[in-house]
Amino acid sequence: MRLILPIGVLVLIIFSGCNPNTEKMVKLFTPPEDEAKATNYISLLRQGRFEDIQKDMDASITGADTHATLVNMAALIPAQNSVSVKVVGANSLYSQEGSKVNLTFEYQFPTNWLLISVALQKKDGVSTIYGFHVRPIPDSLENYNRFTLVGKSIFQYAVLIASILIPIFTLYVLVVCIRTKMKKKKWLWIIFILLGVGKITIDWTTGQWQLGFFQFQLFGASAFAHPFGAWLISVSVPLGAILFLRKRKKFTASIEAVISEIPTP
Repeated sequence: MRLILPIGVLVLIIFSGCNPNTEKMVKLFTPPEDEAKATNYISLLRQGRFEDIQKDMDASITGADTHATLVNMAALIPAQNSVSVKVVGANSLYSQEGSKVNLTFEYQFPTNWLLISVALQKKDGVSTIYGFHVRPIPDSLENYNRFTLVGKSIFQYAVLIASILIPIFTLYVLVVCIRTKMKKKKWLWIIFILLGVGKITIDWTTGQWQLGFFQFQLFGASAFAHPFGAWLISVSVPLGAILFLRKRKKFTASIEAVISEIPTP
């Protein structure tokens, strides 16, 4: 994960550009043995040695059209040597039954870019391929998913502005709550204020969004991105902060009434 934090902090990071250590971080989670196997299968695909790939494919993904699928995948890969190759995705799952590793490589060629994913599994000491995909992309993932304010929708801008204002508003109300004299249960109000209710999450690259009703997040906003992935910006309704401001005068009046009833000497 690149970051999970309130957007107020994210703004300082956005304009600093992509983390130069992103590739190194992904490599830390890439098993060298599986990377070598995956790279070899990609090499076999480029050479047209489809039978050598098929014999190592798991039965769950093979069928009558497997050979044709491999041919079509190979046709997407240019004959020229690649300009660069980097691991941009590494997911591993280990259990008592075995392991599953899914690696995604970004290939840069003189005229285009490709993402090639190879999923390997090891069960009962036998290693097989349970996934193999080739997908053209318009640019490097780093450039494609780079944060930019250009060409975004009104809804994206609205979510971005809300993700900056909501944490500021929440922090303001939190300070007001702490300084407000209350008879009891102030700590419950503090927790309620800190938690935003519901969540709208928008993919900053594509503009796609999701709505979750029964979700909560601190300070009502967050930003998250996997290495080389798109920024996901989320905002929540600061319901606790809004309700506290509406009821604050009532709390203050209650305290003042108690003080006024205290007999003066």
